Amino acid sequence: MTPGALHGITVLELGELVSAPYCGKLLADYGADVVKIEPPTGDPSRGWGPFPGDAPDRETSGTFFFLNTNKRGVTLDLATDRGREMARALAAQADVVIENRKPGTMASWGLDHATLAAANPDLVTISITPFGQTGPYSDWLGTDLNAFHLSGASSRYCGRPGEAPLEHGTFAADFYGAVTAATWGLAAVYGRARVGGGQHVDVSCAEAIAATFVGGQNIGGCAQDGRFERRTGVGMPLGAPATILPCKDGHVWMLALEPGQWNGLARVMGNPEWMTVDIFQDMYQRAQNADVIYPLLIEWTMEHSKREIMDRCQAEGVPVTAVFTVAEAAEHPHLAARGYLTEIDHPALGRVRDLGAPFRLPASPGGPARPAPLLGEHNAEVFGERLGLGAAALAALHRDGVI
Repeated sequence: MTPGALHGITVLELGELVSAPYCGKLLADYGADVVKIEPPTGDPSRGWGPFPGDAPDRETSGTFFFLNTNKRGVTLDLATDRGREMARALAAQADVVIENRKPGTMASWGLDHATLAAANPDLVTISITPFGQTGPYSDWLGTDLNAFHLSGASSRYCGRPGEAPLEHGTFAADFYGAVTAATWGLAAVYGRARVGGGQHVDVSCAEAIAATFVGGQNIGGCAQDGRFERRTGVGMPLGAPATILPCKDGHVWMLALEPGQWNGLARVMGNPEWMTVDIFQDMYQRAQNADVIYPLLIEWTMEHSKREIMDRCQAEGVPVTAVFTVAEAAEHPHLAARGYLTEIDHPALGRVRDLGAPFRLPASPGGPARPAPLLGEHNAEVFGERLGLGAAALAALHRDGVI
């Protein structure tokens, strides 16, 4: 196999749940040697599921499986002096440490960047937290949703006008924070020669969401003249059609703003007379008459399936897409053709479908090749290889509850 793009980079992951593990997964899936440290009881995400047959088992969590492919897994109790000593010894040999603990926790363990960098000046430490390492909220208790809502994203996008904002699912802030962390953590690794060593990369998930979901168009505009946009519910208020419409077997995302798109949609629909009215050549005029247009479009969409609507509209240059369910996406031929759906053998789960590499690097392809580790699966391998510990020493550590 061609070595991954990050082959030769060693990573120590001291995080749990989503943000730090996904950051570590991105690095591992592209060739970095990522050693994940878990407490002897395991990463809490092992208890999240989904589980086959809804039977909880810390070795069969779907969440843990997805977030931890290609890593080597060891156990260490960082509440013990010996556990922290071993973690420092591993960090002394690493290029990168990833963590997502509450600010101050790593320092209380003697595993903060300043302490680790004293022994390893080239070390890059990536800290991913809801609000960052500094500022008045840095030590607040917070989760993914706290970070998301602090950014203003839910007020801007989630919910109907005049009603309460909606929560946002899928750990968006954690995943965006993880991608940001992997990107700029690697920038710090490859920039060590320029700055004379490693550095501490401080990632705030709230700021990652603010930059990507909300962005300068909203926050910058508010700072400039006090104006900003609020949530609009489904669809776009300034142009039409741009909304989700029901159809015979589900829904379609209907987008036909430019004149060429609108006229292409008209051809697909058989050129009904009402679509040829001159004012409807302008998307703003259509938006002002959306209460008239949308019911007429729905009459047509309800006669057709979402795939038929998508295929016919795309053939006419209209960017309409079927709204697929998760089950449909998992079987989608486009994703399969790109190799984004893959399968991996796992000792407890059997052969499992997984998502492949989200970024294409043809010369050094990435993606999951090895399953997430069993709890403590690589203790003997990693502690023997990195710390020179033999079977007797490992047995003593296990007996003392350190691993």
